[in-house]
Amino acid sequence: MSEEKRRAVEMLNISKIYPDGVVALRDVNLTVYEGEIHGLLGENGAGKTTLMRILYGEIKPTKGKIRLFGRKVSFHGPWDAIRHGIGMVYQHFTLVPTFTVLENLHLSFTSVEKKMSESMIRRNAEKLMKEIGFEVPLDAIVEDLPIGVQQRAEILKILLRKAKILILDEPTSVLTPIETRELFKTLKKLKEKGITIIFITHKLREVKEITDRVTVLRKGRLVGTVETANVSEIDLARMMVGREVFLKISKKPAKVGRKVLETVNLWVKDDRGLDAVRGVSLDLYEGEILGIAGVQGNGQKELVEAIAGIRPIIKGRIIVDNVDVTNKSTVERYRLGLAYVPDSRLVGLVFDMSLVENTTLTNLHKVLTKTKRILWDKASEIAVKVVKELDIIAPSLGAPVKYLSGGNQQKVMVGREIVREPKIFIVAEPTHGLDVGATEFIRKTLISLRDKDKAILLVSTDLDEIMQLSDRIAVMYEGKIVAIGKAEEFSVERLGLLMGGVKA
Repeated sequence: MSEEKRRAVEMLNISKIYPDGVVALRDVNLTVYEGEIHGLLGENGAGKTTLMRILYGEIKPTKGKIRLFGRKVSFHGPWDAIRHGIGMVYQHFTLVPTFTVLENLHLSFTSVEKKMSESMIRRNAEKLMKEIGFEVPLDAIVEDLPIGVQQRAEILKILLRKAKILILDEPTSVLTPIETRELFKTLKKLKEKGITIIFITHKLREVKEITDRVTVLRKGRLVGTVETANVSEIDLARMMVGREVFLKISKKPAKVGRKVLETVNLWVKDDRGLDAVRGVSLDLYEGEILGIAGVQGNGQKELVEAIAGIRPIIKGRIIVDNVDVTNKSTVERYRLGLAYVPDSRLVGLVFDMSLVENTTLTNLHKVLTKTKRILWDKASEIAVKVVKELDIIAPSLGAPVKYLSGGNQQKVMVGREIVREPKIFIVAEPTHGLDVGATEFIRKTLISLRDKDKAILLVSTDLDEIMQLSDRIAVMYEGKIVAIGKAEEFSVERLGLLMGGVKA
């Protein structure tokens, strides 16, 4: 990209050192040109989110300068950044779910003290949508809208405030392939109108598809900024991790054994009391990975929680290794050889507890005496085994897991189940939010378990992950299985249509 292009954002020698001595950023320089889509890549903990929160006024840097269109700025909070034309769309949207889209738009103006009537906002929104070429139903309740439309409402909210710089944090993580394609069309139109876009993602394919240039951070430092057209995905992965990374996982054909898990006409409610799983029947066999594909919120979470025994079922049966466990506890299911890795480290780990204590949580049967005392020497042995087998980097076995990186926390959750040597692994979103190095390791581990005749039920919203790892694929939409078959029977396009409710 030509140096003559106007610089929209300059972040010069930005450092962020927290009071406890943790260095999040060290002398990072970032230049983003007006009207470009600029990718921001880095491992978990590399500092990319911190850098963007500094740009958005949420965090004050320890040192460094920020210039917008050549003028030095200093923000006291996000409201300052908004007034200077910066908007940020978070991974988890900031809309009020029970309000209409129009009410949310009106609220956003009230929050920055720029008074405007709802009728004026409606007129401006309709005009802007016509210019950009997308539609958002202004009178619809937000929680009733598909995720992709909610995201458009977030973008609309920011553009109505005359934002010139748009920051998107992992914007495709909750979208179907079709919705992702629509988002990219919108971003290209915004680019044509001169809007500057900073695009944070861990999906290298998306960086190649949508960005003009990309900046890579590693351990709080700048690795480099490159023209996207001049680098491969392999090059970007190497810049992120500092070593060779294999993006495609090779695997042998599955050697499928006997049936070890079955759900029969399963019905499960969500936290609101609504039907989330509606009549799901599935079989899982030794030596295979069955991938459950679907957009977040279509019943996958409730399905695996019901199988694991942590969510009650309304109707149907669950059979583990020929034993009906429908009314049995989680402990009893674990004894029959079931293991469960939840979709969130916030759920699966107790962050203030040590690595030893967290690995003990699902291995109590190995370390409890008859008088229910924990043998901590044995517990430490298990933790050492988990650390060794999963190559976990931690300050010490006694350190709280909150001090571990996201990738190492994920390895703790997976590793403590592996050492139990179960027959069946229920794994939800195993690499969500992880960098390419940790993702590669976790995926190879799952393939290795499958090759040891373990049965794996994999739930993932990452289609690349589903396509690479699964031997069979089932697609969930609105609580039902709408298609199931061998992995080679599905293309990304067909999966995307099915996940969006279109019978392909």
